[in-house]
Amino acid sequence: MSMSRILLGIGLAVALLVQSGCGSSANRAPVDTPPADELMDEILYADDPKPRGTVWDIFRARKDQGQIGAVNKYIWNASLDTLDFLPIQTVDPFTGVIVTGFGTPPGGGRAYRATIHVNDPALDARSLNVALMTKSGPASAATVRAIEDAILTRARQLRAQDSRL
Repeated sequence: MSMSRILLGIGLAVALLVQSGCGSSANRAPVDTPPADELMDEILYADDPKPRGTVWDIFRARKDQGQIGAVNKYIWNASLDTLDFLPIQTVDPFTGVIVTGFGTPPGGGRAYRATIHVNDPALDARSLNVALMTKSGPASAATVRAIEDAILTRARQLRAQDSRL
């Protein structure tokens, strides 16, 4: 019985040596996998660098305080103030589009509908596009120009109020 035990022990030892040789990683290079948070940062911040910040960032001045997303907040608010007699149907501050329904200005007899597009964060006339419609068709160019001038004047007033604070 001792001989069979010896042969069994030798057989098991040989089997363990063969099995351990199969898993040898001497010929393979180790796989370098980045952590999951680095992979997510690469996906989330593929176009822009990852924002770095500290607690002290709250005390620094922001780049442009006149922006809501990609539109100028003064032109945006001035558009809403100037055309407050029109019922608002759609508002999207991120794309800069305001769509109103038909409404009659105070003291006027003709109903207007407006679509305003604020397409730039700068406070200038090129940032504002106004399309004005009546129930019978497009409004006159003079009326559209008057609305644009009123919106830009109000935007300058709002900015002047903010700079005094």
